[in-house]
Amino acid sequence: MVGIGIVGIGFMGMIHYLAARKVPGAKVAAICSRDPRKLAGDWTGIQGNFGPKGEQMDLTGVAGHASFDALLADDSVQLVDLCVPNEQHASQAIKALEAGKHVLVEKPIALSTDDADRMVAAARRAGRLLMVAHVLPYFPEFAFARRAIASGEYGTLKAAHFKRVISKPDWSGGVADLQSNGGPAIDLHIHDTHFVGLVCGVPKAVQSRGVVEDGVVLHLDTQYLFDGPEPSVSALSGALSQAGRPFTHGYEIYLERATLAFEAATLGEKFHLAMPVSVILPDGSVEHPELGGGDPIDAFAREIGAAVSAVESGTEAPELSGELARQALVLCHAEVESVKSGTSVSLS
Repeated sequence: MVGIGIVGIGFMGMIHYLAARKVPGAKVAAICSRDPRKLAGDWTGIQGNFGPKGEQMDLTGVAGHASFDALLADDSVQLVDLCVPNEQHASQAIKALEAGKHVLVEKPIALSTDDADRMVAAARRAGRLLMVAHVLPYFPEFAFARRAIASGEYGTLKAAHFKRVISKPDWSGGVADLQSNGGPAIDLHIHDTHFVGLVCGVPKAVQSRGVVEDGVVLHLDTQYLFDGPEPSVSALSGALSQAGRPFTHGYEIYLERATLAFEAATLGEKFHLAMPVSVILPDGSVEHPELGGGDPIDAFAREIGAAVSAVESGTEAPELSGELARQALVLCHAEVESVKSGTSVSLS
């Protein structure tokens, strides 16, 4: 049984707690929060943009720690799950690794490449796993696309376009705060750069255009440049949509013998599936693969389950690789540089 210690009981910490309860072979052994009400199970003030609202939680059997050091000293915790603000990822991950714990840290791995390098090096020195919680590959729509590309069932990848756009939420000042989370070009768009790296490999350069407000890139449109003319891969991501469309994401993926298409959004206050996952074939027929349930908590449960399996086996899942997460961050910074400079940026 792998004991998990969740640090930070905000919206994402609650989602990780709910997901971890579904993982065989794992137990939430401890939580860490500076808020005594949350340590006592009062999570009624927590609410996010998906999943359930917070409620009174029964934390029987879960140790509550008011300090990070106390959680690190808890021998029942083997895997530290960091759901803290982005600017704290590096310092807390390194401290946990040096304390002999394996680490799962929410995306992005860090805000700077230097910090990401320090984290990867600390994991290597400690002989512990540094895993980064990029959950997108565990959502069934994206897991299917990844399998279809990797299997070669429909031939090689020719081109792909990914889209992820949100509106400016009520807390948009925080979203655009480079000091706290890197702004939408990192905190939001890193989902896409991570998935591009996972399924397409690392490009040699990026060419981006975008919208900049007060020095922050709020929206960008990127072409990823590989060694040859194929694949042709692009992504559109940002925080410019109007309030009536607070979230949309999707893809079109062009393989030799099929086109894969998917788009979902929140329209008004309702979920809107504009295009279910569709496999469009050369003869004009369209297939809709069976993907199973769409509860987002299940995607996080699969992600945490993969982290738990990695702790048990000593081998990390490719989707959780700290090195891949670092490369996703490098891509985001290169795209920001390209937007601001108006030129392509090499990743060499």
